[in-house]
Amino acid sequence: MYKYGFFSANIKLPGYYTAGLCVAFYTSNGDVFKKTHDELDIEFLGNTKGEPWRFQTNLYGNGSTSHGREERYRLWFDPSKEFHRYSILWTAKTIIFYIDDVPIREVIRNEEMGSEFPSKPMSLYATIWDASNWATSGGKYKVNYKYAPFVSEFKDLALEGCPSDPIEEFPSFDCHESDIARLENADYATITRRQRSAMRRFRQRYMYYSYCYDALRYPVPLPECVIIPSEKERFRDTGRLKFGGSHQGGKRRSRRRGRGRVQASTLEYDPDM
Repeated sequence: MYKYGFFSANIKLPGYYTAGLCVAFYTSNGDVFKKTHDELDIEFLGNTKGEPWRFQTNLYGNGSTSHGREERYRLWFDPSKEFHRYSILWTAKTIIFYIDDVPIREVIRNEEMGSEFPSKPMSLYATIWDASNWATSGGKYKVNYKYAPFVSEFKDLALEGCPSDPIEEFPSFDCHESDIARLENADYATITRRQRSAMRRFRQRYMYYSYCYDALRYPVPLPECVIIPSEKERFRDTGRLKFGGSHQGGKRRSRRRGRGRVQASTLEYDPDM
């Protein structure tokens, strides 16, 4: 487990018919803190034949599953044709999600978030699982097992951070201030001016749901939300785009998953295995 870190992998997703599938690259401590778990998610959502993959980012702190913080996006490439690098930076001050070298989401910790900012040691996981009840068009399209096995490939895994024992049985694994400082001062922990411009363009072009603009779900935006007037104008009170946002955002998903630590280069989802 890690107390803060940078987690990254090159990932290629299944092709053809992938409706109902969820491929996840995420950190969690749910096995240790069953009722107060933390989580950071990159979740790829499958689609029907000929339709593109979508994906979402999300986070939980201290079991705050009633306060989902989902954002959903389209991609500007076909993730089943080639590998792309997906990364999560997690420090005591900020969380940044990346595609290749483009930051797509930044969450800056503030006091009002309290324990809902992830702060306990977490492990890294990669999974592929049947999310038919919510992943594609709000559950309209299910996994079709005649197209199995569904194969996701992971390579060039990078894990940098502070190895930590959550129950403090092994003091030698404790994080030191120098370890945390090295993480916070790394290049990927700072968004440059060029990267910030790229992040703004990405969010303008490809984000189609944000919990920060979902006034029906959160009449008062959650404390970490930075409301950008020009961005807000593009969204309905449901948090979805006024034009072109066909997939449902903010639908609460089942917490059950098929889990697998990131140790192998390929993950398959096959009901006959």
